[in-house]
Amino acid sequence: MVAMMILLLLLPFCHGGAGAQSQAPTTGILGAFSDEVAILEQALTDAQAQTILGIRFVTGKLKGRRVVVASSGAGKVNAAMSATLIIDRFKPDEILFSGIAGAINPDLHPGDIVIGEKTAQHDLGTLTPEGMQRRGMRNPVDWQPNPVFFDADPKLLALAEAVAQRLRLEKIATSEGERTPKIIKGIIVTGDVFVASPQKKDELRKSLNADAVEMEGAAVAQVCRELKVPSLVIRSISDTADAKARLDSSLFSPVAAENSARLVTEIVQQLGSPRK
Repeated sequence: MVAMMILLLLLPFCHGGAGAQSQAPTTGILGAFSDEVAILEQALTDAQAQTILGIRFVTGKLKGRRVVVASSGAGKVNAAMSATLIIDRFKPDEILFSGIAGAINPDLHPGDIVIGEKTAQHDLGTLTPEGMQRRGMRNPVDWQPNPVFFDADPKLLALAEAVAQRLRLEKIATSEGERTPKIIKGIIVTGDVFVASPQKKDELRKSLNADAVEMEGAAVAQVCRELKVPSLVIRSISDTADAKARLDSSLFSPVAAENSARLVTEIVQQLGSPRK
């Protein structure tokens, strides 16, 4: 519902002006926080920044491919607004979301990466005495109902899986010794709440089979579906969404953001490689 409202509000203002489309293939990259996208911005060549409706966008080349990078801010409203602007002003061929998340899957640990095969809004639906009955809102473009789960673009998903098979992440020091982060394909759920609750974590695992939880991905996926832009959400684990989530997130967010950015960078490089 929030993403739908933002889309309707922004579309009348988002035509022409700054940031006209280049003919070169372009990848849009979003992250919630400046720390998450700064890693990518620092790797750009020919970087140029501009501000559109208060949001900073940086264009340049990453591994030889033209990209536009922006920090959306936290939450579904901010993410939907930034996704709509980047699509309208820069006309990307695809959008990748890079950032951190809490682990719902008990087999995931800080530094691990989830490639979002599906995303869903866990706080969207009808709250009944029996619990949340989740449903998708209607698309404001054609008024057809959205699904509860948004599927990742199949080509981007396959490319990410192929890249993940050869990507080697740095070991992370934990209380149980060093471990090498792993990369899985899974379900990422989104809501306007930071989950630091074992009870909520269990509910998200049981009701949605979630692997990770965050606050932006499914809103971006909804906008991309409605505006027909391929998208993929990449998230690296910063915490385990339990009572220690705040502390763990402060400790592991830097390495999680770095791991997510590394995978996204490798995907961008493959997008820019000649197809055989």
